Amino acid sequence: MATGRLGVGETLEALNAAVGPGSPVWFKETHARHLRVRDFLAPRSALQARFRDGQVPECVFRAVSCLQGPGVAPVLRCAPTPAGLSLQLQRPAVFEHVLGALAAYATPAKPASPGPRVVLCCPALRSDPGTLRLSQLRAVLVADHLLRVLRAHGVRVSPVPPVRDPHMSTFLQKLRVEWPTASKSTSTETLRTCVLANLNSSKEETLPPGVLGRLCLKELVEQRHAAGYDPSIDHCLVTEDLLSVLSELQEAVRHWPEGGHPGPVGGPDANADDFMVIHVVSCEEAFQQQKLDLLWQKLDDQAPHKQKHLVCGPVKVAGVPGTQVTAPEYYRLRHAQVCKASALKHGGDLAQDPAWTETFDILSVATIKFEMLSTAPQSQLLLAHSTISTKGTKSGTFVMYNCARLATLFEGYKHGVDQGLYPTFPLVSSLDFSLLHDEGEWLLLFNSVLPFLDLLSQTVSLASTPGLHILARTEMVCRFLVQLSMDFSSYYNRVHILGVSIKQGVSVGNVDRGEGRAWGTRMHLGNVDRGEGTHGERGCAWEMWTRVRARGTRMRLVAFLSGTSATPLWSDVCSPTAFEGST
Repeated sequence: MATGRLGVGETLEALNAAVGPGSPVWFKETHARHLRVRDFLAPRSALQARFRDGQVPECVFRAVSCLQGPGVAPVLRCAPTPAGLSLQLQRPAVFEHVLGALAAYATPAKPASPGPRVVLCCPALRSDPGTLRLSQLRAVLVADHLLRVLRAHGVRVSPVPPVRDPHMSTFLQKLRVEWPTASKSTSTETLRTCVLANLNSSKEETLPPGVLGRLCLKELVEQRHAAGYDPSIDHCLVTEDLLSVLSELQEAVRHWPEGGHPGPVGGPDANADDFMVIHVVSCEEAFQQQKLDLLWQKLDDQAPHKQKHLVCGPVKVAGVPGTQVTAPEYYRLRHAQVCKASALKHGGDLAQDPAWTETFDILSVATIKFEMLSTAPQSQLLLAHSTISTKGTKSGTFVMYNCARLATLFEGYKHGVDQGLYPTFPLVSSLDFSLLHDEGEWLLLFNSVLPFLDLLSQTVSLASTPGLHILARTEMVCRFLVQLSMDFSSYYNRVHILGVSIKQGVSVGNVDRGEGRAWGTRMHLGNVDRGEGTHGERGCAWEMWTRVRARGTRMRLVAFLSGTSATPLWSDVCSPTAFEGST
């Protein structure tokens, strides 16, 4: 049996190593039709390129069949097929290994050694919230996403600038964006002195009001030409506001927050190489932010050498010319549409019902975040104006609907336990994982649970990349949630996850053992049973215990789906209180 957390990447690496040196030949299957017969495949064309006449040596068969190693899933069989070399895992053993240690698959492992400290800068947060553009809102939500993902992976992050405008702080609370606040500005006296010593302005030059002087950045741009700075940058007009921004960045680097989140406090031994600055900006702010980056390097010898820029593409609203819709207007529009859609479904003016207030707030924010993050941040985003999509399986609404199903499922189970209708959750050691043989169960585990952490780590990479810009893959999380919701919805509609209540179990006491096992894993009912029972009806027949074990294994699998709180987007919508009774 493999030890440690099983991984798709580790298994693929071991499979390719067993074949011998050369290009990778194995890949993971994802489609349900193929997963009925295999989990990994080495295509015949790849084998023919690797081995003479495509004949796989016997020693390779033996190596693959006996595959072992850290993170490598146990192999059941490896056999030649018309499609190529087919491999299937020991699925009950994989279920037991994974579902017996769910936390290891839902929470990223902390790094063995601390990486660079990251200063995450989002200049849009200095704007007036009343005039915040949609492209700036997109940058704020992307920065919030990165902050959560990086911290989930144990990276030490200091977000700047701290929010000082109380109206912006209130708006961020509505959006469920957690960002530090501050009541007073940092001192700019040292920077001001440095600027005055480096001024390029002639005495005869008339400067605009509020401008301290002009600093030349051309030489610095030419020195860093390979990094990718805009070659048209020539000079920078230095203002008090600009110095205030620089002062906040210096403060973040020189005085790491007390009890930094996470990791130790920054000390005097920290130097410029210990930090990375990530500027998350809208496309309209990108040019000015490059100037700020260069100005910091010109004025401060201790400025971090590694500075990356993540530029978010423009945001347009269909049918609305230019960028006339502000972020608050967009929030009010989506909130009104959510209220209207709910009123059409449930009837009445629910917007006036205090019990629905939090639900509408959560649904509105989740809708906005899904829209903003489901397209690669670097690409242009086109938003619908007239309505929100409530049909199909590709929207955030469908994801939220399945969040509601999960919340209702667990609330129903908890309520059933309190009423004596279901037994308490059995010990993992007592579960029979061979009962999980529905193809939907393997699809959820193999395509969602196992690759989850690998996917989360790919949304942003701090590895050394050439050039000035860094990419974020927020759309990967959205696609993951959509596919997960589709697979869960199919499984939920076909299989009664909770099985039968104790009351129902007593009424079928004549079911033989084989039928009892099948019943426990194949109940074609659509909703969680909420019937009632009495103490006298709590039979302990063998078939009822089998159903309890089947229920336990299914619930253990589904528990992962509601436990992936490390996924920022998912944690915003998976609230049992908000979705109670929504399915």
